[in-house]
Amino acid sequence: MTARLSTPLAMLMLAGCVQSPRASAPAPATASAGQPATTASGAPAALPDVSERAMRVYREAIVIDMHNDMPSKVLDDGYDPDVRHPAGFGRTEGNTDLPRLMESGLTAEFMSAFVDAGYAFKTPDQSYARVGLYLDTIAAFARKHPDKLIFSTTAEDVRRAKREGKVAIFIGVEGGHAIENSLDKLRDLYRRGTRYMTLTWNNGNQWAGSSNGMNNTRKGGLTPFGRDVVHEMNRLGMLVDLSHVSDSTFFDAIAISTAPVIASHSSSRALGLHPRNLSDDQLRAVARNGGVVNVNFYSTFIDPTFAAAVEKGRAEFRPIRDSIIKAEGDNETTRRKVDDLAAARMAALPQTPLSVLIDHFDHIARVAGVDHVGLGSDFDGVSALPIGMEDVTRLPRIAQGLLDRGYSENDVKKILGGNMLRVLDQVMSGAH
Repeated sequence: MTARLSTPLAMLMLAGCVQSPRASAPAPATASAGQPATTASGAPAALPDVSERAMRVYREAIVIDMHNDMPSKVLDDGYDPDVRHPAGFGRTEGNTDLPRLMESGLTAEFMSAFVDAGYAFKTPDQSYARVGLYLDTIAAFARKHPDKLIFSTTAEDVRRAKREGKVAIFIGVEGGHAIENSLDKLRDLYRRGTRYMTLTWNNGNQWAGSSNGMNNTRKGGLTPFGRDVVHEMNRLGMLVDLSHVSDSTFFDAIAISTAPVIASHSSSRALGLHPRNLSDDQLRAVARNGGVVNVNFYSTFIDPTFAAAVEKGRAEFRPIRDSIIKAEGDNETTRRKVDDLAAARMAALPQTPLSVLIDHFDHIARVAGVDHVGLGSDFDGVSALPIGMEDVTRLPRIAQGLLDRGYSENDVKKILGGNMLRVLDQVMSGAH
């Protein structure tokens, strides 16, 4: 990671989530409805506010979550993925671990191999070396538990996981700078198990622009080499992920891709005016392409009230942080103090109702069609989640929320994972 003046949660208050917030502070208080018990098969038994019908639909469904950042906690915080942790955002808290994966009812989880922008800014570039650590970490986690997990590279692995009551673990690389402008390195990522790559992270790279343009990096469209990357991903059978990219790169990529694309963790810009979300025109373009938009659960992306509160807190917190740093110096003790103050301010923010998250599923389904929406939680990569969506075991509440909006059982199953399974079948066959 790049050096920072203060800890990540304080950066959230100061920078409006330009960086990925991997906080070391305690989680805000949440109004949750309890931890689900499990059946002998590992499927969730019940949540107090989820009906028997919704639980049945959820258990019958193939459930696929397209973006989970637990590996970053493992590498950066020493988080042990094999033991249960309390739900939260601190170093010893999280949204995911092996016990909760097995209780979640998930059929497949795409673990993110996230390459922070700082690795691309180093000389020489250290992005490819960094992503290799993630690939090894994710594969080792899956292979350590063959009785529970399947290290997965095909759509058939998802079906096998469902049959055997296991969880299929896939790798998705987050940040196209990981390939260091080399198609050979892209091919090596595929050989080692990568099955999607986001063309950018918050930083644009030499061949694709990002929605954020962090550190004055590119925000434009694809270069000729960028088009080669998309074509090679199509040929290999690797999903082209358009989360994080600029609008220009989005439309360039979707115009040339010969296979369905995805947004692994993006929500609706019409409901949450944030560049990480997709406009209605983009949603319709994904539908025409046959792809899937997987809804991000992060409160800042989906809830304008929460986002405005963070922005206000950012302005108020900056002089407080600067004053503490000036008086006490930039050291570990001071950073922890700053982080504790930031955590208290985060905890006081108005929390996002679960209904706001369901609004995004509903809007995308209405604009793009029910065949083009899925789950992209961003668990363990965010610092705020809607009430009742504190970890992977709470996903049955998505089924309940959709049924309450009038969606048929079949359509709920599509959204939970059926749509993505269709796309995995199409893309992973390769030869596009």
